Amino acid sequence: MPRILGVDVPGERPTVIALTYLYGVGPKIARTLCHRAGIDPHIRAKELREDELARLAAILDKDYTIEGQLRRQVAQNIARLKDINCYRGIRHRRGLPVRGQRTRTNARTRKGPKKTVAGKKGVKDLR
Repeated sequence: MPRILGVDVPGERPTVIALTYLYGVGPKIARTLCHRAGIDPHIRAKELREDELARLAAILDKDYTIEGQLRRQVAQNIARLKDINCYRGIRHRRGLPVRGQRTRTNARTRKGPKKTVAGKKGVKDLR
């Protein structure tokens, strides 16, 4: 299992797929990285030599924001939105959808499991 910038990438996967295991590296950036580093994207990650891994790490470090630094940047952006009390910040704070989705139905990913409210509809008295 090769390590790139402190992250173990799966060795059995092709290099272009293994690079996507880094936070902030998608398929397009992975293809660009392989091209810039002069690496065949279809060879397995475990077959990469040390100098090829070093070239990949150098390009990633120099030109891209990834892993911990990117996570920190995203968290700071969300904290800034919360601090200035903008609409998006309030939605983040309340745990509701941020990008205009409906909340009357759906939105279960952000809102969590359904909380049943007693006496809302169709509840009859038992006498």
